[in-house]
Amino acid sequence: MVVLPCSAVLFDVDGTLVDSTPLVEAAAREWAAEYGVDADDYLAGAHGRRTSDRIAEFLPAERVAEATARLDALEASRTDGITALPDAVRLLDSLDGLPWALVTSMDLGQLRTRTGVAGVPLPPVVVTAERVRAGKPDPQGYLLAARELGADPSACVVVEDAPAGIRAGRAAGATVVAVTTSHDASELGEAHWIVPDLTHITATPAGLTLTTTL
Repeated sequence: MVVLPCSAVLFDVDGTLVDSTPLVEAAAREWAAEYGVDADDYLAGAHGRRTSDRIAEFLPAERVAEATARLDALEASRTDGITALPDAVRLLDSLDGLPWALVTSMDLGQLRTRTGVAGVPLPPVVVTAERVRAGKPDPQGYLLAARELGADPSACVVVEDAPAGIRAGRAAGATVVAVTTSHDASELGEAHWIVPDLTHITATPAGLTLTTTL
């Protein structure tokens, strides 16, 4: 058992609290066929990153905005397969008195849709793709969330599922806990702590407790 005292908890969303993998993959494959991009190559490094940042690695700069809008539209047209990950709602509901925020590579519309379908609550502080100049692995999102909660980033715990998000949390100076819901533990080694999923995290007013670590 590991006890992590903290002033606030900063959660990633997709892959950490919500699973929208079927939707994201179906939309990406349709988009890739339209734009002549290898879907497997695109998806291999897309999770946890802003859509525009990933698309910029495949298309010329002048096509990024239009291509991003198209992929966003394809994702927005679907809600199939969106679910809350095990114990996500239980953990959030148990954060009684412990400030928390969401920091996601999704835009606000995507966030509201996916959390709404999954039944995951939204806190007062949410940092979405359009609120930062640079997405994960840049720490801007986590630094902004900590600032808006009035917390020192070094006193925050970040909960993530993807390497890009882990690097962002560490660069912000936070303690990072990774869940193996989308990546194997061997890919999450930059996190301070790794747990199988949220069922192994409990909350107290003073912080988080990890009941099992990998």
